[in-house]
Amino acid sequence: MRARLLAAGLPAEQMQLLAPADRPRDGALIAQLPGRDASLKPILLLAHLDVVEARREDWQRDPFKLVEENGWFYARGASDDKAMAAVFTDLLIRYRREGFTPRRALKLALTCGEETPNVFNSVAWLTRTRPEVLSAEFALNEGAGGELDAAGKPVALQIQAGEKVYQDFSLEASDVGGHSSRPTHANPIARLARGLVRLADYNFPVAFNPATRGYFEAETALVAPAIAADMRRVLDDPHDEAAVERLWAVNPGWNGMLRTTCVVTQIEGGHAPNALPQHVKANVNCRILPGVEPSAVQAELVRVIAEPGITVNTSGDIGLSSPVPPLSARILDPVREVAARLWPGVKLVPTMSTGATDGRFLNATGVPTYGLSGMFHDAEGSHAHGLDERIRVQSLLDGRRFLYEVVKIYANQR
Repeated sequence: MRARLLAAGLPAEQMQLLAPADRPRDGALIAQLPGRDASLKPILLLAHLDVVEARREDWQRDPFKLVEENGWFYARGASDDKAMAAVFTDLLIRYRREGFTPRRALKLALTCGEETPNVFNSVAWLTRTRPEVLSAEFALNEGAGGELDAAGKPVALQIQAGEKVYQDFSLEASDVGGHSSRPTHANPIARLARGLVRLADYNFPVAFNPATRGYFEAETALVAPAIAADMRRVLDDPHDEAAVERLWAVNPGWNGMLRTTCVVTQIEGGHAPNALPQHVKANVNCRILPGVEPSAVQAELVRVIAEPGITVNTSGDIGLSSPVPPLSARILDPVREVAARLWPGVKLVPTMSTGATDGRFLNATGVPTYGLSGMFHDAEGSHAHGLDERIRVQSLLDGRRFLYEVVKIYANQR
C-alpha cells in the first residue's frame, strides 16, 4: 500500500510505518493527504488488514488468492476488511493524482490485530502510545453495508454509530470433593448449573439509543407488515415484551440491538468420573450496550445467578464503554446527498454494531467513529469469518464510487 501511494506522488514524509519494537511484523501504515487549513482536525479512514484464519481444505477456492467468479470476489478478507482498506487507499491515490487539496487533511490508517485483539491490536496500541497518530475530527470504519432486495436492487443503506462492549466473565465454584458414592448438596457443578439456568431465563432490560431507535423506525418501512407492527410495539413506551420475543425468534440480531446480552459459552469442571467435583468454571460472554459499564453488568450477574459460593470475575481486558457518537446533519446529509444520486429511493438506516470493531478504541478516546461503506449484500451476506467469504463485484465498485464522493464532501467541511 505504501508503494502504491508513493507511486501516486504522495510524499514519503506524509507516511509512516509504526509497530512495537518487540512485534516488528505487526505494523500499521499511516498516510496523510494534507489539507488547506491546518487548524482543522483531519478525517480518519480506518481499515484493518488482518483476517480470520482459514483452512484451504475447507474452502471451495483458495482462501488466500483473490478469485472473481460469477460477479463475486472470493477470498478471506474480501469483505472483512480488505475491501475497505483497498478503497480507502485508492481514494488517496485518486485525490492525489487529480490534484485535490481538501480543506481538512485526510488520514489513512491501515492497521492489524482487529481479529486477534487479545494477542495484539495496533489501534489499541496506538491510542495508548501515540494518541496523536489517530487523532481526528471523526473516523470512517467498517461496520455497516447495505441491503439488496431479491432482485438485487439496493433498498437500505446503513450507517453504523456505536457498538456493544465485549466482555467475558469467569464464573467459578469449588468444594472439597470426595467419593462419588457420598454426594452432598455442595456439588459445585450442580450449584453453578442452577445459577446458569437462572441466567438463561433472565433478559436484560430493553434500552434504545439514537442509532437503534433510528434503525427500528427505518426498518418498519422495509419489513413485512406483521414484523413492522411488532417493531412499532417495541418502540412504544412502555414496550411490548411479547413483541420483543417474536422479533427475537425472527432475527436474534434484533434482540442483540435492543438489550445487553449475556450467554454461557464454555464450561469445564470435575476431575474424575468417580469423584465429586472439586471445581467448576464457566465463561459467560456479554455484549453490553454502549454507555453501560462492565462493572454494572458484573453486579447484575451476581444478583441474577443468586447462588452462594459462585464467584463472578471479569476475564481478559475490561471492555471500553463509550457513548454512541451523534448522527448529526453534518454526518448524515452528505450520505443522503450522494446516496440519492447513486441509488434513488434507497432508505438510510442507522444501526449499531452488536459485535466489535476497532471503532471501540477510537470512540473511547473521543474520536467519533462511524461505520459506512456503501457496499450492499444480499440476504445470504458476505460469509465474513466463514467459508468462501465474498463480496459482490458491483457492490465493491459502488462502494468505491460512494466513498469517493462522500469523503470529498466531508473533507471540505469546516
